[in-house]
Amino acid sequence: MSATTVAARPSWLDMTRSRLEVDLKEFVRSREQMIFIFAFPMIFLVLFGSVFSGQKLGGTDVTFPQYFLAGMIASGIINTGFQSLAISISIDRQEDVLKRVFATPLPATSFFAAKILQMLIVSIVQIAILVAMGVALYGVDLPSAGSKWLTFAWVFLLGTGASTTLGIAMSSLLRNGKAASAILTPIVLVLQFTSGVFFVFTDLPAFLQRFAEVFPLKWLAQGMRSVFLPDIFQEAEARGSWEHPAAAIVMAVWLILGLVVAVRTFRWMRRDDN
Repeated sequence: MSATTVAARPSWLDMTRSRLEVDLKEFVRSREQMIFIFAFPMIFLVLFGSVFSGQKLGGTDVTFPQYFLAGMIASGIINTGFQSLAISISIDRQEDVLKRVFATPLPATSFFAAKILQMLIVSIVQIAILVAMGVALYGVDLPSAGSKWLTFAWVFLLGTGASTTLGIAMSSLLRNGKAASAILTPIVLVLQFTSGVFFVFTDLPAFLQRFAEVFPLKWLAQGMRSVFLPDIFQEAEARGSWEHPAAAIVMAVWLILGLVVAVRTFRWMRRDDN
């Protein structure tokens, strides 16, 4: 036998784990992303919670800060998986980072799996911080029923999956990284203002409610309200119900749509590369 041993090729899991470690280190070192993902939701929660602290909603004992917490959790998932991911991938493409990654033996599936895992980890940390603030500052009661946590699990996974695939898809539709923030921020703001994040959903005009029902953020926010608010509050929802089946269908449709567009349009190189 030859004295020379050939190093074993890293497994798919090893390469995915290594890529995930790189993505997490880059995220932690990016002050802009850290502030956008963690600080902004905390600031908004404190500001809106302080301004509307005594307001009761829907003829129940639910306060606006408790309602707003669910909306900020949903908005945070969209901000992380859609806006932040689309911007970061666009910038990486513009700076030829994706081109260099493509030239390595790293499988594309490992690259995207690492991105999805990164979004899941960041979103979990963000949600934990927001929930801790909600409990400490506004008396939010954590669900005690196992069914509530099961609802949280599928709403969180579907919402994160939809926002992540849409973020990857959008990254290829943007012309360059510099324009990403200017294009995506207005889109996210419109969805936030029409989906029951900054305002009570039923206080919006009917045509804005119908508009928001097309997009996943409305259903993600309503799903989170079904977890963190008492069941009596569903009577104050637009149709007097949490509408879990509709929420699951809409978010699943957007997840599939985002996946299809991402697979068909994703580019590793800039548009002007030959």
